Amino acid sequence: MEYVHAVLLLHSAKQPVNEENLKKVIAAAGLQVDEARVKAMVAALEGVNIDEAIKSAAVPAVAAPSAPAAPAKPEEKKKEEKVEEKKEEEALAGLGALFG
Repeated sequence: MEYVHAVLLLHSAKQPVNEENLKKVIAAAGLQVDEARVKAMVAALEGVNIDEAIKSAAVPAVAAPSAPAAPAKPEEKKKEEKVEEKKEEEALAGLGALFG
C-alpha cells in the first residue's frame, strides 16, 4: 500500500514515477525499501495513464445517515411495557408447569 501512496504522491507532485524517485519517497517515509517491489511497481505502471486510472476508479457510495426515529409517545410506552410484562409472566408460568 505504501508503494501505491508513493506513486500517487509523485504523480501529484508532477514528478516522474521511476525507481529512483519511488525509492526516495519510500525511504523519506521511514520505510525500508524493497527493491523487488519498487521494480514491480514501476514495471506495472509502464504505459498506464495514472490520471485516467484515478478517474475510472470506482468510488464507493456513501449512504446518507437516516433520520432518527421519533420518540414513542408516553401512552405507547406504557402499552408496550404491559405487553412485555404479560409475555414474561406467561413464559414464567409455562416454565413453572415443567417443575410442578
